[in-house]
Amino acid sequence: MDIESSTTLSPHVHQESTNPAPDMKHRGGWRAIKYIIANESFEKLASMSLIGNLSVYLTTKYNLGGVFLVNIINIWSGSCNFLSIPGAFVSDAYLGRFWTLLLGSISSFLGMGIIALTAALPRLRPEACKDPTNCSNPPERWQLAVLFAGLGLLAIGSGGIRPCNIAFGADQFDTDTKKGKSQLETFFNWWYFSFTVALVIALTGVVYIQTNISWVIGFVIPTACLALSVTTFLIGKHTYICAEPKGSVFADIVKVVAAACKKRKVKSGEGVTFYLGPSSDGSSSTLVQDRQRLRFVEKAAVITDPNELNEEGKAKNNWRLCSVEQVKNLKCVTGILPVWVTGIACFMLTDQQNIYGILQAIQMEKTFGHNFQVPAGWMNLVSMITLAVWISLYECVILPIARQITGRKQRLNMKQRIQIGIVMGIACMLVAGFLEKARREAALKKGSFVSPVSIVMLLPQFMLAGLTEAFSAVALMEFLTVKMPEHMRAVAGAIFFLSSSIASYICTLLINVIDSVTRKEGRSWLGDKDLNKNRLEYYFFIIGGVQVLNLLYFRFFASRFVTEKNKDNRDF
Repeated sequence: MDIESSTTLSPHVHQESTNPAPDMKHRGGWRAIKYIIANESFEKLASMSLIGNLSVYLTTKYNLGGVFLVNIINIWSGSCNFLSIPGAFVSDAYLGRFWTLLLGSISSFLGMGIIALTAALPRLRPEACKDPTNCSNPPERWQLAVLFAGLGLLAIGSGGIRPCNIAFGADQFDTDTKKGKSQLETFFNWWYFSFTVALVIALTGVVYIQTNISWVIGFVIPTACLALSVTTFLIGKHTYICAEPKGSVFADIVKVVAAACKKRKVKSGEGVTFYLGPSSDGSSSTLVQDRQRLRFVEKAAVITDPNELNEEGKAKNNWRLCSVEQVKNLKCVTGILPVWVTGIACFMLTDQQNIYGILQAIQMEKTFGHNFQVPAGWMNLVSMITLAVWISLYECVILPIARQITGRKQRLNMKQRIQIGIVMGIACMLVAGFLEKARREAALKKGSFVSPVSIVMLLPQFMLAGLTEAFSAVALMEFLTVKMPEHMRAVAGAIFFLSSSIASYICTLLINVIDSVTRKEGRSWLGDKDLNKNRLEYYFFIIGGVQVLNLLYFRFFASRFVTEKNKDNRDF
């Protein structure tokens, strides 16, 4: 809805100079991005070397299994992502993105150090079980407390890093120019690609060392990587464009809702006056508008009493009168919610592959040649390699060929990529379900804990999981970042990771409900430490059904909210 209004401004408003300071000319751009991507790559190397092998570590060293093991991993993973919300709040309101990233990296370093200590000091773990199907040495509460302390610090660190890393990288480009927008678009894909390649190269060795050589050395390496992450980030400080914190959008959103509720009885009428908020010189301005209908949240910016403003024309109580800009911020967030819900279902699939896919690998034949044992944690590399290969092929081969044929740069749009990713997810769950059925039946026929089915048979489902992330996750991150105004980029990152957090919590709830219901019937689908006694394929088929519903939801509803270009939001 276009604004047709008369605006009263302070006569002292002046236009600030847009010429950048001399020092700013030497900051930002790709000269800064290399340090930011290096920081993210080392951090991801460390965190993913733990995430990728945490199931194996807790199973073999802490004697955990069944629903309790899955709950720990899901809740920790969900908390890592959920804490991105308070991380974004602290970044926007107090510390800024640079300091939030730095402190988050230090917290992750301390957390990984504690995890390394649990591997180095046997007293911090229970005694190992020789028979995994009949183990009677659970960890003591204080041992779990030490483990949870390390995981908690890692979660706090992730909460600071995840919402700010992409946003801080995007700050280094001038998106008001065509060149800056082009660089930002390329940055999204190369951000994913660069750390994925680093992880593939490094995690191949780290996970192998953890599983086959020493858990101590295997955890000291990611601890050292986090130290390098902090060091590299500090070295590049002189190249960064560091935006000052201007207040939290999340706090503003709460204020808008509170103010709108207080003014819910305000009715539409001629000459409604809106509060624009402080202008560039700190003075205030108002906007008078004729409209037929007021939306609920817009009432938060309506001036119903002249006493709501002080002598300088500013709002006395921000919980009763909000600016037009604050209302627009809330509209930006609500505008992306339908597409954001699609991401929750997509992450339900990818998160479970990191848990149950690895548990499948533990109980499959892993021997190659004479004595080489493939670490179960290596299976997560398959998804990463698939993602990296697809992005590099798309950027370096497919797009140039398409440009030569058509004469113009034609990319898959966001709607197409998200839908392709969901279809890949459906295929992934179907393949995983049928494979798990074949794996379990072969193990039961042989009468052994480890199925004779080769771990190679897991490759298709992990490749499909990687393609799901390559299409859907990258497109969703791009959508959220482009859809949000520049000052809300940290919010976009936080909302992206919040979808993964909610997916983890939903899976935790779903797993516990399935276990409770099926246990009453005499045989739990998911409750036993031995997968051969479970019916894991049914759970995979349920997740596949969720993906089908997600595809229908996106195709017929959420896709209408996807726009390929972020239009200027001039309507209020």
